[in-house]
Amino acid sequence: MNRSKVVAIITGAISILLAVAYLIIVQILDYRDMQPAPISHLQQLSTVLACINLF
Repeated sequence: MNRSKVVAIITGAISILLAVAYLIIVQILDYRDMQPAPISHLQQLSTVLACINLF
């Protein structure tokens, strides 16, 4: 095999490994127990956003 084919195969393998790693990370993050923010935090956030919109 010439050099360009070897580089293409290695690049393709790295690309597939990165894609699989990305999918695994997304699945792990998706399985986390996401709880809604407490009401007090939401009120503070809306106040901050209202102040930002004034300027």
